[in-house]
Amino acid sequence: MRIGIIGATGHVGQEMVKAALAKDHEVTAIVRNRAKVEKLFGSKVTVLAKDALTLDRVDLDGLDAVVDAFASPNAFQHLDLATRLISMFRETERPYLLFVLGASSLRLASGELMLTQVEKQAAGAPWVATPEQQVHEYQYLQWIKDVAWTAISPQATLTDGPLGDYRLGTDQVMTAPSGKSEVSAANLAAAAIAELEAKTHMRQRFTVVNA
Repeated sequence: MRIGIIGATGHVGQEMVKAALAKDHEVTAIVRNRAKVEKLFGSKVTVLAKDALTLDRVDLDGLDAVVDAFASPNAFQHLDLATRLISMFRETERPYLLFVLGASSLRLASGELMLTQVEKQAAGAPWVATPEQQVHEYQYLQWIKDVAWTAISPQATLTDGPLGDYRLGTDQVMTAPSGKSEVSAANLAAAAIAELEAKTHMRQRFTVVNA
Protein backbone atom coordinates (compact mmCIF):
# COMPACT_ATOMS: atom_id res chain seq x y z
CA MET A 1 0.00 0.00 0.00
CA ARG A 2 1.20 3.52 -0.77
CA ILE A 3 0.63 5.70 2.30
CA GLY A 4 1.15 9.46 2.58
CA ILE A 5 1.75 10.73 6.10
CA ILE A 6 1.21 14.43 6.76
CA GLY A 7 3.34 15.52 9.70
CA ALA A 8 5.69 12.54 9.39
CA THR A 9 8.36 14.09 11.63
CA GLY A 10 6.00 14.84 14.52
CA HIS A 11 5.57 12.74 17.67
CA VAL A 12 2.73 10.65 16.25
CA GLY A 13 3.82 11.01 12.62
CA GLN A 14 7.18 9.35 13.25
CA GLU A 15 5.47 6.36 14.81
CA MET A 16 3.08 6.17 11.86
CA VAL A 17 6.05 5.99 9.49
CA LYS A 18 7.71 3.27 11.56
CA ALA A 19 4.49 1.23 11.75
CA ALA A 20 3.89 1.52 8.00
CA LEU A 21 7.46 0.56 7.11
CA ALA A 22 7.28 -2.40 9.50
CA LYS A 23 4.38 -3.72 7.43
CA ASP A 24 6.29 -3.16 4.16
CA HIS A 25 4.14 -0.30 2.93
CA GLU A 26 5.55 2.46 0.71
CA VAL A 27 5.60 5.74 2.63
CA THR A 28 5.54 9.31 1.38
CA ALA A 29 6.45 11.74 4.16
CA ILE A 30 4.57 15.01 3.64
CA VAL A 31 6.45 17.66 5.57
CA ARG A 32 7.90 21.15 5.32
CA ASN A 33 11.41 20.12 6.41
CA ARG A 34 12.96 17.62 3.99
CA ALA A 35 16.25 17.46 5.89
CA LYS A 36 14.57 16.30 9.10
CA VAL A 37 12.88 13.39 7.31
CA GLU A 38 16.12 12.34 5.68
CA LYS A 39 17.89 12.43 9.04
CA LEU A 40 15.19 10.27 10.64
CA PHE A 41 14.48 7.78 7.87
CA GLY A 42 17.18 8.14 5.22
CA SER A 43 16.09 6.71 1.88
CA LYS A 44 13.37 4.50 3.36
CA VAL A 45 10.64 7.00 2.48
CA THR A 46 9.76 9.33 -0.36
CA VAL A 47 9.61 12.98 0.68
CA LEU A 48 7.06 15.56 -0.42
CA ALA A 49 8.27 18.87 1.00
CA LYS A 50 5.23 21.12 1.02
CA ASP A 51 3.03 23.05 3.43
CA ALA A 52 0.08 20.77 4.20
CA LEU A 53 -2.39 23.62 3.72
CA THR A 54 -1.25 24.07 0.11
CA LEU A 55 -1.59 20.42 -0.90
CA ASP A 56 -3.68 19.70 -3.96
CA ARG A 57 -5.06 16.55 -5.50
CA VAL A 58 -2.13 16.11 -7.87
CA ASP A 59 0.26 15.97 -4.89
CA LEU A 60 -1.62 13.00 -3.46
CA ASP A 61 -2.27 11.22 -6.74
CA GLY A 62 -1.43 7.53 -6.60
CA LEU A 63 -1.64 7.18 -2.83
CA ASP A 64 -3.89 4.48 -1.40
CA ALA A 65 -4.17 6.19 1.98
CA VAL A 66 -3.37 9.54 3.57
CA VAL A 67 -2.76 9.96 7.31
CA ASP A 68 -3.39 13.43 8.72
CA ALA A 69 -1.02 13.63 11.70
CA PHE A 70 -0.70 17.38 11.24
CA ALA A 71 0.26 19.58 14.18
CA SER A 72 0.11 23.36 14.24
CA PRO A 73 0.34 26.14 16.83
CA ASN A 74 -2.70 27.62 15.07
CA ALA A 75 -5.50 25.41 16.37
CA PHE A 76 -7.97 26.36 13.62
CA GLN A 77 -5.67 24.87 10.98
CA HIS A 78 -6.59 21.33 12.04
CA LEU A 79 -10.11 21.92 10.79
CA ASP A 80 -8.82 23.85 7.78
CA LEU A 81 -6.73 20.88 6.66
CA ALA A 82 -9.53 18.38 7.24
CA THR A 83 -11.93 20.37 5.09
CA ARG A 84 -9.26 20.75 2.40
CA LEU A 85 -8.62 17.00 2.24
CA ILE A 86 -12.32 16.17 2.22
CA SER A 87 -13.02 18.66 -0.57
CA MET A 88 -10.31 17.09 -2.73
CA PHE A 89 -11.81 13.64 -2.64
CA ARG A 90 -15.57 14.14 -2.72
CA GLU A 91 -17.40 11.17 -4.26
CA THR A 92 -14.31 8.95 -4.27
CA GLU A 93 -13.27 5.88 -2.30
CA ARG A 94 -9.51 6.41 -2.68
CA PRO A 95 -7.36 7.42 -0.95
CA TYR A 96 -8.57 6.28 2.45
CA LEU A 97 -8.18 9.31 4.72
CA LEU A 98 -7.23 8.74 8.35
CA PHE A 99 -7.43 11.71 10.71
CA VAL A 100 -5.56 11.68 14.02
CA LEU A 101 -7.78 13.46 16.56
CA GLY A 102 -7.25 14.25 20.21
CA ALA A 103 -8.86 12.44 23.13
CA SER A 104 -11.18 15.31 24.05
CA SER A 105 -13.95 14.10 21.75
CA LEU A 106 -14.16 10.83 23.72
CA ARG A 107 -16.95 10.45 26.26
CA LEU A 108 -16.50 9.98 29.98
CA ALA A 109 -18.54 7.46 32.00
CA SER A 110 -20.95 10.33 32.76
CA GLY A 111 -21.66 10.69 29.05
CA GLU A 112 -20.12 14.14 28.72
CA LEU A 113 -17.22 14.87 26.42
CA MET A 114 -13.74 14.76 27.91
CA LEU A 115 -13.44 18.29 26.48
CA THR A 116 -15.83 19.52 29.17
CA GLN A 117 -13.45 18.29 31.85
CA VAL A 118 -10.43 19.74 30.03
CA GLU A 119 -12.06 23.16 29.78
CA LYS A 120 -12.88 23.15 33.50
CA GLN A 121 -9.39 22.10 34.57
CA ALA A 122 -7.45 24.34 32.18
CA ALA A 123 -9.78 27.28 31.69
CA GLY A 124 -8.05 30.06 29.82
CA ALA A 125 -4.96 28.05 28.82
CA PRO A 126 -4.03 28.79 25.20
CA TRP A 127 -3.50 25.12 24.32
CA VAL A 128 -7.16 24.29 25.01
CA ALA A 129 -8.00 25.74 21.60
CA THR A 130 -6.46 22.67 19.94
CA PRO A 131 -8.69 20.03 21.60
CA GLU A 132 -11.67 22.32 21.02
CA GLN A 133 -10.91 22.54 17.32
CA GLN A 134 -10.35 18.79 17.05
CA VAL A 135 -13.76 18.18 18.58
CA HIS A 136 -15.18 20.42 15.85
CA GLU A 137 -13.14 18.44 13.31
CA TYR A 138 -14.74 15.19 14.43
CA GLN A 139 -18.20 16.77 14.36
CA TYR A 140 -17.54 17.90 10.80
CA LEU A 141 -16.35 14.46 9.68
CA GLN A 142 -19.54 12.86 10.95
CA TRP A 143 -21.43 14.74 8.24
CA ILE A 144 -19.24 13.34 5.43
CA LYS A 145 -20.85 10.44 3.60
CA ASP A 146 -19.19 10.58 0.17
CA VAL A 147 -15.50 10.28 1.09
CA ALA A 148 -13.60 7.26 2.44
CA TRP A 149 -12.45 8.43 5.86
CA THR A 150 -11.79 7.22 9.37
CA ALA A 151 -10.43 8.88 12.50
CA ILE A 152 -8.44 7.65 15.47
CA SER A 153 -8.19 9.13 18.96
CA PRO A 154 -5.68 8.22 21.65
CA GLN A 155 -6.72 7.95 25.26
CA ALA A 156 -6.21 10.80 27.75
CA THR A 157 -2.47 10.22 27.97
CA LEU A 158 -0.28 9.48 24.95
CA THR A 159 3.01 7.98 26.10
CA ASP A 160 6.37 7.17 24.52
CA GLY A 161 6.09 3.53 25.53
CA PRO A 162 6.97 0.63 23.23
CA LEU A 163 4.75 -1.32 20.88
CA GLY A 164 2.72 -3.89 22.77
CA ASP A 165 -0.80 -5.23 23.12
CA TYR A 166 -3.73 -2.86 22.71
CA ARG A 167 -7.52 -2.84 22.64
CA LEU A 168 -9.85 -0.89 20.39
CA GLY A 169 -12.92 1.10 21.34
CA THR A 170 -15.22 3.61 19.72
CA ASP A 171 -16.24 6.73 21.62
CA GLN A 172 -15.49 5.97 25.26
CA VAL A 173 -12.61 6.75 27.59
CA MET A 174 -10.97 3.40 28.36
CA THR A 175 -8.58 2.17 31.05
CA ALA A 176 -5.25 0.39 30.57
CA PRO A 177 -3.92 -2.27 32.99
CA SER A 178 -2.07 0.58 34.70
CA GLY A 179 -5.45 1.92 35.78
CA LYS A 180 -4.91 4.99 33.62
CA SER A 181 -6.49 6.12 30.39
CA GLU A 182 -3.34 5.79 28.31
CA VAL A 183 -1.88 4.45 25.09
CA SER A 184 1.61 4.49 23.63
CA ALA A 185 2.22 6.34 20.39
CA ALA A 186 3.59 3.09 18.97
CA ASN A 187 0.32 1.26 19.73
CA LEU A 188 -1.72 4.13 18.33
CA ALA A 189 0.27 3.99 15.10
CA ALA A 190 0.03 0.20 14.85
CA ALA A 191 -3.75 0.38 15.22
CA ALA A 192 -3.92 3.13 12.60
CA ILE A 193 -1.93 1.17 10.00
CA ALA A 194 -4.00 -1.96 10.72
CA GLU A 195 -7.11 0.13 10.03
CA LEU A 196 -5.75 1.30 6.68
CA GLU A 197 -5.24 -2.33 5.73
CA ALA A 198 -8.60 -3.68 6.92
CA LYS A 199 -10.89 -0.62 6.61
CA THR A 200 -13.12 -1.82 9.45
CA HIS A 201 -14.06 1.67 10.69
CA MET A 202 -15.08 3.33 7.46
CA ARG A 203 -16.66 6.73 8.22
CA GLN A 204 -16.29 6.11 11.94
CA ARG A 205 -13.91 7.20 14.67
CA PHE A 206 -12.24 4.61 16.88
CA THR A 207 -9.87 4.75 19.82
CA VAL A 208 -7.11 2.56 21.24
CA VAL A 209 -5.83 1.84 24.75
CA ASN A 210 -2.87 -0.18 26.03
CA ALA A 211 -3.85 -3.74 26.97
